[in-house]
Amino acid sequence: MTRAPASPSSSLSRRATNNDGFVIVAVLWILGALAALVSIYSLYVVESASTFAAHTDKLRADALVTAALELTAYRLTTPAEPRVSHGSFDFRLGPAKTMVAFHPENARIDLNAAPKELLSGLFVGLGARSNDAQEYADRIVAWRTAPSKADTSEASSYRDSGLKYVPRGGPFPHVNELMLVRGLPTTLAERALPFVTVHSGSPQVNVIVAAPRVVAALPGMTPDRLNAFLAQRELAPGLGQALLLQLGTSRGYATSEGSKASRVEVSTIFDNGRRFNAEIVILMTEQGNEPYMVLSFNNME
Repeated sequence: MTRAPASPSSSLSRRATNNDGFVIVAVLWILGALAALVSIYSLYVVESASTFAAHTDKLRADALVTAALELTAYRLTTPAEPRVSHGSFDFRLGPAKTMVAFHPENARIDLNAAPKELLSGLFVGLGARSNDAQEYADRIVAWRTAPSKADTSEASSYRDSGLKYVPRGGPFPHVNELMLVRGLPTTLAERALPFVTVHSGSPQVNVIVAAPRVVAALPGMTPDRLNAFLAQRELAPGLGQALLLQLGTSRGYATSEGSKASRVEVSTIFDNGRRFNAEIVILMTEQGNEPYMVLSFNNME
């Protein structure tokens, strides 16, 4: 039986149906691709917004640190009797609360000015044996002292130990340089860092605000005398001279006076939960247009 040939209209109809199916698939692919692009763009927008918000908070935090330093300088220079050398305060500005604490830098032991007895006492308090602590103190003094042209023994001892450097022969520019002192264990140096400075320039320690570990480092300090001193300091922190009398033979290494350099700790908390911390050492200049200059700045985020 012979099949009749398809009419032109039916062929066109099938071709149109096939084209319609192809168009639908293409449209679906395009819609899928657009949906993916929209998702990617949405993620990009969210991420960009989050990054921008974090950047904005950082800029605000930096401005708040500056405000904290200005307010601290104001408190340090405002005429008062006795003159303020330490304290704390807080303030709120915009979407953040800022807390500030400041104290004189001579509450720490100065690596460039402290006598070796004071340095040795610190290392003993941190767990070193007495003989080892004295050797560490000698090495620190040798590091900061310019050698004579005829005496190269200290430099030679570094080379003989396989070190590729020699003592600076001058002041420590940063407390982290303590790690380079020959023979001083790294762990012991790390434990010492919170109690030392290079910015006070004082051979004595301000015991009115110093950490107990620093007070314990005073030569001649005994556990009983230390406990009695700390208890009395807690009860009457304003009686500086009276407290010094309780130190006995340790009094020569102590002071109740502040220093021109102060350490300022700033903590800013935003309403969105972000927190920024900084520790800054400033030096009161008392001259020129600027009341202070920044000696060190450490972000502690």
